[in-house]
Amino acid sequence: MAQGDTATRILTAARTCLLRDGYAAMSTRKVAEEARVPLSQIHYHYGSRDDLILSLLRADNERLLERQGALFSSDIPLSEQWSIACDYLDEDVESGYVRVLQEMMAAGWSSDLVGKEMRQMLEGWNGVLYDVAERARSRGTSLGVFTSEEVAALVSSAFLGAESMLLLGMESDGLPLRRALRKVGELIAHVDGGGSE
Repeated sequence: MAQGDTATRILTAARTCLLRDGYAAMSTRKVAEEARVPLSQIHYHYGSRDDLILSLLRADNERLLERQGALFSSDIPLSEQWSIACDYLDEDVESGYVRVLQEMMAAGWSSDLVGKEMRQMLEGWNGVLYDVAERARSRGTSLGVFTSEEVAALVSSAFLGAESMLLLGMESDGLPLRRALRKVGELIAHVDGGGSE
């Protein structure tokens, strides 16, 4: 088996173990068993458990940041971009990316290494959102009293908070998380002059 194949198998196994067992119960031994490789291969390719999980998250995060950047730099109206971003949220919850992200955010509260990495990843997302706000402003969309930084902070917080609550199974008729996020697209259309009174 080629080294690249082994590394890929390990990442796949890490995702399986993390989604099945959660961060606290996941061990490199369990990952090695799932990947059917010697434990030494985990440490050879990735080092520690946290390095392994961060490698998994880093690869997904880079891919999804590129996807989001391509969406928001397109000529599609911003309200439609927002709707597609909500579709992406559903995909990312389903794929397990959101679970891995949230698990590692929680781990970052007590690990300087993980916390530093997570802040860098989240700053990447905030950068994409800042660019969206700046493009909207340059096209004549009023951000009202908000700066582009504040818009990015609010949007980022809304999605991260919704993701946490979705993972906890809190979405209900009384707490319509996805529906509320989608309606922001209607507000954007209204601000851009495409909405009805």
